[in-house]
Amino acid sequence: MSELRTVAVLGTGTIGKPVAQNLVRAGFPVRAWNRTPEKAEPLETDGVRVVETPAEAVAGADVLITVLTDGAAAEDVMSDQGAADAASDGAVWIQLGTVGIAAAEKLAALADERGLVFVDSPVLGTKEPAEKGELIVFASGPEQAKVVCEPIFDVIGKTTHWVGEAGIGTRMKLVVNSWLLALVEGAAETIALARPLGLDPNGLLEVMAGGPLDTPYLHLKGKMMIEHRFDPSFTLQLAEKDARLVLEAAERADLELPLVEAVHRTLERGIELGHGEEDLAAAILAVEADHVETC
Repeated sequence: MSELRTVAVLGTGTIGKPVAQNLVRAGFPVRAWNRTPEKAEPLETDGVRVVETPAEAVAGADVLITVLTDGAAAEDVMSDQGAADAASDGAVWIQLGTVGIAAAEKLAALADERGLVFVDSPVLGTKEPAEKGELIVFASGPEQAKVVCEPIFDVIGKTTHWVGEAGIGTRMKLVVNSWLLALVEGAAETIALARPLGLDPNGLLEVMAGGPLDTPYLHLKGKMMIEHRFDPSFTLQLAEKDARLVLEAAERADLELPLVEAVHRTLERGIELGHGEEDLAAAILAVEADHVETC
């Protein structure tokens, strides 16, 4: 632990806050910064040192962790707000957000220019897994960074997959997100179909349980959809961003993904209807709204 004297966490939202809490509970000295200071201030009761600027957070830190909304936010904090310049030469920069391929490449180049070791490590998981330290980490970066990163990943995650050089983690996360988006859209459309056919959607969950087509995610999001309960674990607005990044990756590969395009339209519709800050499960409201409008 002495090798990791200080960890700086930049971004204390749904994932960043529990990351900081779990690290300080594990004995890491942690500094934290957030664009909206009120979201970071409660961390002081956990023993996290909350600071006013990104540069103050990273100064002298061995490890910098960015947990920000997108690539533009990460670039702004690290470049325009001076975090990369204030960081110690050779510090390890762990990037946990889902930022897309183009942004990951830009951030890696920025790290190289500033003498930082870039570890592209987007995570799978939302509020509850983050709080329990059960995120899934798709880590990618230089081999020598593993000794620094693994004690951190062991605290914040349940499983770490080292998938290759920096940038491969982002590509793996986008592929996984493509599957996740398909599951959510499938659940929304299936549950929306059950009701007008005179079926109780709970019956769908019962007949699927334990079978070859069952998934835990169907029950998690399906219950929320059936009950119209959308307390955010992962917002619909962030899901729309992720769907857009998947489509951008597909365009790079000269590949059409009609299913993801349809999911993206559903998520955009949900945002238009005012559900952007609700949970991703609110996608069903977009499906149901369009059904009502066409009847």
